Amino acid sequence: MEQEKIVSGYCRQLDSSRMVEVVTQDGEITEVDCCYGNCVYQGSCLIAGEIDAMKV
Repeated sequence: MEQEKIVSGYCRQLDSSRMVEVVTQDGEITEVDCCYGNCVYQGSCLIAGEIDAMKV
């Protein structure tokens, strides 16, 4: 089943707050409307941390 979740927080790359839509299909992340996976700030990004927590 497909589910959508909105994650919000500060985006260092954009230097502003951001709402990110994350789409999952049967527990697997299928879409993220930010640079998740390729962002140079991902290691310190709170939004990426919340997205990582969805993988469990």
